[in-house]
Amino acid sequence: MLSARSLFQEILDHDESFRLFCSIAASGESQGGWENARIAALVPKSERALAPKITRHGADEDKHGRIFNALLKKRGLEPVEVPPETDYTMLLERHGIGLAHEKLRGEQPLTVRDIITYLAHSRVTEQRAADQMAMLRTHFADHPDLGRAVRMISTDEDNHLAYSHEELLRFAAAGHGPYIRRTLRECALAEIRVHRDVSLAVTARMGRVLGWSRTRSALLAAGIRAVYAYERLGGWRRMVTLRTPERRDALGGPAAVSPEVA
Repeated sequence: MLSARSLFQEILDHDESFRLFCSIAASGESQGGWENARIAALVPKSERALAPKITRHGADEDKHGRIFNALLKKRGLEPVEVPPETDYTMLLERHGIGLAHEKLRGEQPLTVRDIITYLAHSRVTEQRAADQMAMLRTHFADHPDLGRAVRMISTDEDNHLAYSHEELLRFAAAGHGPYIRRTLRECALAEIRVHRDVSLAVTARMGRVLGWSRTRSALLAAGIRAVYAYERLGGWRRMVTLRTPERRDALGGPAAVSPEVA
């Protein structure tokens, strides 16, 4: 079968594929934690009230990285080096999406437009993350090893998405609407390409690890390309619409403290 549940169950049951999956996930989350920490440190004076929320966002991402590493440790596995073609976060940065790492490594304060760019990047990528975690939550919320991690991360991703909606709407009301719309569109169109390429690369590696047939690998690759075609034709618009979230001030408090066990 080629259902999402059966495919992920196969990855979960095999040590090497599970090791690769968790390593990729942990690396991306940790990178996101660093980016948010640097953005919080460089927030312009006019937006200092936003810094604690950005810090909270980064703390959540760091927590997710630790959770994936804890899942590996629980199975007696060590992380593996992340193949460059599967590094979603770094590939987005190379495509000019979000804020350049060179800028984040400096000490020059960011501008208001930089903060809007960051929030637009978050709006798009957190939509992807929230959708993926919702899928995992549907199928694995009660899994004895993975369930707690899936539920916790899914809730955090929903909070991140709500926060990005709320802050972008605030900036739009302040007169930044045209720049926000343009930036969201650029981010979304680049993200769907990167997501397609990363998905193909991860699927190819998983296929080699799990010994998938050529036919099965080809069907999965065709499915990934079909999703991209749908998103390119208009599905990307779900990533750029803005609406007042049900969860208001979703990152207004401290990050939840959790044991390093999934």
